Amino acid sequence: MVTAFFCSAIFLVLYLYFHFHAGIIRFGGQGWIRPVYFAILITHTTLAVVIVPLVLITLSRALRERFDKHRAIARWTLPLWLYVSITGVIVYWLLYIAYKPILPAEFPS
Repeated sequence: MVTAFFCSAIFLVLYLYFHFHAGIIRFGGQGWIRPVYFAILITHTTLAVVIVPLVLITLSRALRERFDKHRAIARWTLPLWLYVSITGVIVYWLLYIAYKPILPAEFPS
């Protein structure tokens, strides 16, 4: 779990760095997939923010061997972390693989 935490932390730093420098990238899909994409994106983004303190609390309780309190919060943390991880891959796939993204240089004026 510590390895998963560090991998996630490194990914978060790289993700934020990329989007800070790349700017806004718009979803290129049209039709029925658009609301599906945004529903997944909104839940993913919201829970990605929520999961950060949950992971920090859960990990700190485990490292301090407060396993009773660790278990109580880990029941929520693990499924939310898995959801954020899986939907992150789905969002990436929809944005960059399945549909061509609209890059800042291509935004209509």
